[in-house]
Amino acid sequence: MKAEQLPLLNSVSAPAAHPDGTRAVVSVTRPDFDADAYVGQLWSVPFDPAIPPRRITRGFRDTAPAFSPDGTVLAFLRATPDGKPQLHVVEADGGEPQAITEQKLGVSDFSWAPDSHRIVFSSRVPEEGRYGTVDGVGPGSEDPRLITDNQYRLNGLGYTADKPAQLFVVDVPEPGAEPPVAPVGRAAKALGPEAASLVPRAMQLTSGDIDHTSPSFSRNGESVYFVASLHEGHDADLASGIYRVPAAGGDITALRPDAAPQSVLEVCESVDGEWLFFTAQDLGDDGLDFVARNTALYVMPVRGGKATMLSDVENQDVGGPLETVGADGVLALNTTRGNVQLIRWTADGGTEVLVEGPRVVIGASAVRDIVSVSFGDAFSNGELGVLENGEFRVLTDFARALRGKAAILEPHEFTATGPDGYPVHGWAVLPEGPGPHPVLLTIHGGPFAQYTGAFFDEAQVYAEAGYAVLMCNPRGSAGYGQAHGGAIKEKMGTVDMADVLTFLDGAVEAFPAMDKESIGIMGGSYGGYLTAWVIGHEHRFKAAIVERGFLDPVSFAGSSDIGWFFGGQYTGGSLEQMAAQSPMAVVTAVRTPTLVVHSENDLRCPVEQGQRYFAALKAQGVETALLLFPGEDHELSRSGTPHHRRQRFEQILAWWARHLPSAANRPREAGSATD
Repeated sequence: MKAEQLPLLNSVSAPAAHPDGTRAVVSVTRPDFDADAYVGQLWSVPFDPAIPPRRITRGFRDTAPAFSPDGTVLAFLRATPDGKPQLHVVEADGGEPQAITEQKLGVSDFSWAPDSHRIVFSSRVPEEGRYGTVDGVGPGSEDPRLITDNQYRLNGLGYTADKPAQLFVVDVPEPGAEPPVAPVGRAAKALGPEAASLVPRAMQLTSGDIDHTSPSFSRNGESVYFVASLHEGHDADLASGIYRVPAAGGDITALRPDAAPQSVLEVCESVDGEWLFFTAQDLGDDGLDFVARNTALYVMPVRGGKATMLSDVENQDVGGPLETVGADGVLALNTTRGNVQLIRWTADGGTEVLVEGPRVVIGASAVRDIVSVSFGDAFSNGELGVLENGEFRVLTDFARALRGKAAILEPHEFTATGPDGYPVHGWAVLPEGPGPHPVLLTIHGGPFAQYTGAFFDEAQVYAEAGYAVLMCNPRGSAGYGQAHGGAIKEKMGTVDMADVLTFLDGAVEAFPAMDKESIGIMGGSYGGYLTAWVIGHEHRFKAAIVERGFLDPVSFAGSSDIGWFFGGQYTGGSLEQMAAQSPMAVVTAVRTPTLVVHSENDLRCPVEQGQRYFAALKAQGVETALLLFPGEDHELSRSGTPHHRRQRFEQILAWWARHLPSAANRPREAGSATD
């Protein structure tokens, strides 16, 4: 794969299965260079393999499909090139979509009521005078913000307290009903400004300056569950809880007011209305101990009582989206050893693995005994399959266009063993041909995250350019148990550095096509941290790339959106601990040519981290460069604008061409033509 082939990279959403069990709908999106945005539509995928999938909407970006429980209406989010996602509905058998919201900042998530006539949704509500709510008042002319809390910004969102996420309920128009017409003239004057709206009026259920998220209806349709941090002292911890509010409006009830501190992620009620499933992370007594905490699946009686953990919290890391199945079951995802499984749990503790590796399950939707599953694997970024009668069948081939233009290279799974006997698991992606190929040791972010064996655009682009790409999950990573993930708490740069170097040494010995004398190192976020830490101690690398790095725990505490707790939990809170694990503290030992990559709007690892690291390298005469992307945040490499993502790849490959050339990636001569 080459950088210019990014528009061929299709991403597939979690599916929405039709209640009749004949088909599912998914959103398929891709980067588009002409629009410099992500575009996509909804596709209907029949479970009958004789009927091909087909595109059923033609919006700019249509996402998040969900059928009404009675199967008559399909709801989804539609965004225009210059607008926010709004909730739309269309008859399930086809027709013209109708917008049913016009929220200033758009709609994030939503859920159907059991009666198929209402939808609850979450939307950020801007404070009056901000975010374009007053004509002529732009961002630079808004009133100042008086900040008194720890939690006031989030990467990708910016300020949050002045646009909290609130819950709304909206009535869905009857399918086939006559569309509304905007009044004009005398009628408009008589009816007032509200009558000019062509969307139903939504009723706001929540208020205040706290986010209310993950809404879902109770099975009797009388209440809405949601997740929020409404407890006293919520600004000093990471805890959130489960709450319930009447669907017609009214007082909010905390369902577990005396529970130990947890971060609740998602909640849903079982089909039989007897059980409440939710996912949560324990946070220790102070509500801040998040390091390497696996997310667990819990169940509790709807009528009240003790919550029971259903998953193995040490060895399973459970995530959503949660989908009900059967009378008293739920489907959830489990992150494990570079794969993501689909598992079914029942309220009595029963469990069954439905889909497992080598795949990364994205989401699932169940109708009776049929389960539709969206997933990625080594050869596709996203496909839809169906599990029926114990057989898993793949129904789509959204990667066909990419395969027609590029050779997709299969990762080689590999485990190296370090001097202390600890196994380090990962993958090698090798270019075509006998080699010797220069090697790129890549390090993932997190640190409590994982590389997988599924399709990864970065590994494919670098391998296409002639590099052997190494990806491993050292101690500190997710997917191998909490002890593995927590091994670097207050010990960053110790066993994690040993593990990535162990994997490198083992791989270059195991794969003769690798050139053990030509090695580069690179990583982003925590991967940027560990790259900078390694080159402060090791000098074997021809060059390095430090991207969006966590580079100085001291200044990070005052500049990052998570700085008020993250560094203290990972490195320890004292200045001595921070310095002992800080790449800035060892920057004077760096001799490796280093490209520093950062985004100007990064609030997670703020741009000052990269700027100061670059300045320090420059001052001591290390060959370095600083690549800054305007308008981008911490997610540049994953969801930045397509134009910037392509330029990022081009600049990275140009750096490697200069310092670590391969047969397919060599420096251009001055004045040579460009593609």
